[in-house]
Amino acid sequence: MLTIERERVVNNVKEMIIDSTKTLDKSIVDSLFLARENEVNPLAKSVLGKIIENQEIAKEEDIPLCQDTGLVVCFVEVGRDLHFDYDLSEAINEGVSKGYTDGFLRKSIVRHPLNRINTEDNTPAVIHYQFIPGKQLIIHLAPKGGGSENMSTLKMLSPADGKAGIIDFVLKTIREGGGKPCPPLIVGIGIGGNFEYVAELAKKAIFRPIDDVSPIKENRLLEEELLEKINALDVGPMGLGGKTTALAVKVNSAPCHIASLPVAVNLQCHSARKSEVILIGTQA
Repeated sequence: MLTIERERVVNNVKEMIIDSTKTLDKSIVDSLFLARENEVNPLAKSVLGKIIENQEIAKEEDIPLCQDTGLVVCFVEVGRDLHFDYDLSEAINEGVSKGYTDGFLRKSIVRHPLNRINTEDNTPAVIHYQFIPGKQLIIHLAPKGGGSENMSTLKMLSPADGKAGIIDFVLKTIREGGGKPCPPLIVGIGIGGNFEYVAELAKKAIFRPIDDVSPIKENRLLEEELLEKINALDVGPMGLGGKTTALAVKVNSAPCHIASLPVAVNLQCHSARKSEVILIGTQA
C-alpha cells in the first residue's frame, strides 16, 4: 500500500505558504525586467522599477511581497495508487494554518461573508482535486490577493457573440479594473464548460507558467491578440498609464452546450505568488 505521511503534507504546505508569500518565481521577475526595458512611458518605467525593487527587498529581508497575503487556492493532483488514512483536505488546511501563524503572515479569511469574524489562521483554503495515474501527490498552491480577485468577472455570452464578444468582455474587465487589481497583470481566461467550471478554468490559467503557450491553436491565437489589445489600453503599471498592463494572457477552454458561451476572467496582480511540490508515495 502506497501512502504519504500526513506530516509531510502539513510541513510541505506550511513551507510553500511561507516561501511563496515572500519570493517571486524567477520567470515573473524576468518578465518584469523585460517589461521595464521595453516600456516607453517614463512613469510606467519608474513604477516597474519600484515593483522590481520591492521583490528584491522582500527576498533580502525575508518579509512578504505584499501586505495582502491572500486566500490560499490549491489544485491538487492525487495519484490513484495512493491510499490516505487521514483527511487530505484537513492536512492541507493544517499546513495553511501553520504557515500563516508561524510565518507571522496576515490572516485575511472571515468565517461568514456577513458576520466578518476572522478565522485567525487564514483557513480554510479553496481546494480543487483531480485524480491522475501513479503514486504522486502534486500540490499547486497560490496565495491569491483580494484586490485582483475582486476585479475578476464572469459572463454567460451568447454563441452569436463569438470571438469578438469574448475580446470585448475581457477588455471591458481590464479597462474598468484600472489600477485596482495592481497591474501589470497575468490575465487568466476560461472559455466554455458551464457557469461554475468556466471560473475554475480561468483560475487554473493563472497557474500556468508565464512563458508557456497554449497547445490549442484557437486559444494560442486569442492569447496573442488579447495581450496586444490589453497593452494598448494605456492602463499601465498600477493604472498610471503605459503599455505594460499585462505581462501575459492565458486562455483555457472546455467543451460547452450549443446554446452557451461562458467566459470568465481571473486577474492576477504583479505579485504572482505560487508554489508547487511533488510528493511520492512510499510503502506503508
